[in-house]
Amino acid sequence: MVLECALIKIEPLKENEFEVALARAREVLARSEGFRSLNVSRGIEEPSTYMLLIEWESLEDHTEHFRGGELFKEWRALIGPYFAEPPDVKHYNPLDASPG
Repeated sequence: MVLECALIKIEPLKENEFEVALARAREVLARSEGFRSLNVSRGIEEPSTYMLLIEWESLEDHTEHFRGGELFKEWRALIGPYFAEPPDVKHYNPLDASPG
């Protein structure tokens, strides 16, 4: 499993519109190969910034299958118009939190 962390800054005063579009975009993302889950959080200090945590089966499911396919175009068409700047996207490998 791979965790994608995307920080997305939205144009000021467009947050509500972005959240409506994101609800529709979530349905597009859910159809992607290797998609596991999406959690969205809104910034407290910076309410125009959102953090998306997306679980994928593998890095390739995100970088090749999703980003290289038609679903990404649908996803980006829904939420991209609200971006104040390109998202900051990074990938992480979860660590086993159990002791020993």
